[in-house]
Amino acid sequence: NGITFDPVFDHNDAIGIGDFALSQKDPNIIYVGTGEKNSSRSSYAGSGIYKSADGGKSWTNLGLAATHHIGRVIIHPQDDNTVWVASIGSLYSNNADRGVFKTTDGGKTWRKTLFINDSTGVIDLVVNPANPQQLLAASWERTRKSWNFKGNGPGSSIYRSEDGGETWVKSVAGFPQGNQVGR
Repeated sequence: NGITFDPVFDHNDAIGIGDFALSQKDPNIIYVGTGEKNSSRSSYAGSGIYKSADGGKSWTNLGLAATHHIGRVIIHPQDDNTVWVASIGSLYSNNADRGVFKTTDGGKTWRKTLFINDSTGVIDLVVNPANPQQLLAASWERTRKSWNFKGNGPGSSIYRSEDGGETWVKSVAGFPQGNQVGR
């Protein structure tokens, strides 16, 4: 009942966890996205995404190591093999492993379905539980240097998918516009 806890992820190759998701159908299925999602000088990169099929007793690395920082992991409400991952990407350098990744085979293969640019990652992602074809992704253009932090830019925005995360369109109607809030 939450009085005591046992660590279940301490023996994996990651210090920080950005997010994790539990299956709504099978309590033994857990996906963990590694790497802290904040952007401070002391943020630790992760080693990709992991899956447990036995309630956290054992873990399998499913790849996406170059994403470095995973902001959100979502399991499809009716299909444990369909998972979306929001990747922030490398903290100190531009890289192409940013955006939204999707698997439909339980993590055996991943496809990048949303990519804005090499300095904009996706920090958050939500799915409509009543209609999992609808998703919203919050992108964040940011780079970190030892002497500076850029925390905004034209890549920062909201994206919407109506086809289960296969395609995305910018969806900013009703939100503030301008250089400091994204476009």
